[in-house]
Amino acid sequence: MNLPKIELHCHLDGSVRPETIIDIAKEEKIDIGSFNVEDIKELLVAPLECKSLEEYLEKFDIPNKVMQSNKSLRRITFELLEDAAKENVKYIEVRFAPLLHTRKGLDVEQVLESVIKGIKDAESKFDIKGNVIIGCMRTMSEDSAIEVIESGKKFIGKGVVAVDLCGPELKSFAQNYKKAIALAKNYGYRITIHAGETGIGENVLDSIEILGAERIGHGVYIKNCREAYEIVKHKGITLEMCPTSNIQTKAIDVYKNHPFYDFFNNGIKVSINTDNRTVSDTNMEKESKILFSEFGITKEEYKKIYLDTVEAIFGDEKTKKWLRGFWED
Repeated sequence: MNLPKIELHCHLDGSVRPETIIDIAKEEKIDIGSFNVEDIKELLVAPLECKSLEEYLEKFDIPNKVMQSNKSLRRITFELLEDAAKENVKYIEVRFAPLLHTRKGLDVEQVLESVIKGIKDAESKFDIKGNVIIGCMRTMSEDSAIEVIESGKKFIGKGVVAVDLCGPELKSFAQNYKKAIALAKNYGYRITIHAGETGIGENVLDSIEILGAERIGHGVYIKNCREAYEIVKHKGITLEMCPTSNIQTKAIDVYKNHPFYDFFNNGIKVSINTDNRTVSDTNMEKESKILFSEFGITKEEYKKIYLDTVEAIFGDEKTKKWLRGFWED
């Protein structure tokens, strides 16, 4: 499927090549249990029969062990964009939580610099552009989120575009991060929030009303919350949807029951994404094919999804114009 693609929701630490993990572990003398690529894949890839989001998130332990140096972060980012470019992804927003990469002495600014350099390296070699979304983990305090937001503000417009809240989703989490997200908005970060992934549609409503989210990561469960559904539709909030990941985390049982196409047909803005390429054993080719094979969308409908996604990116107008150019009639 050589259609142009855009990815808004891709976690860096969930998208590391297994071979690269082994390389870095050898070079930096990191214990990962085995240097056999099949063993590492077993530890990295979540089965479709995952019991829960929490079990799915356990697969990030090994990648984060090898993402603690400037060199490794730069390489892993470059390789992610290299892989995406081969799938005809023209633009990608890479998200990750910088505080997870400070275990061996790097500070948040150094972490961000390394990832931005990896993006620039790839942009110079491939026909792709990228930006960074800074993740604040919901397992951490609001003060930690503020620390990351403060450290990242110097990179706004220079590779960093937005802030996200990610990790396990508890009911009413938005109340705990009002100050942090308000500060981020004040500095000029755009806002996307993981919400409505695992059965709590009200969290989408809170993310928009309390935190001012402009996009929602997943948003599957607005299907069970009329108010959330209506505000997403009325405000034109784009949902960053990830079908394969949603099956693994048990948000959805089978592809046919995924609400992606129902949302699209009812005028809700939807985008297609991998979430985590390695952990979900997927890529943008596979996810795009799901739209055609499982949901039966037409090429014209794909074009609308693509052009709607162009408008939803957190990149600048010049980038949007460039992206529109891949679908000239």
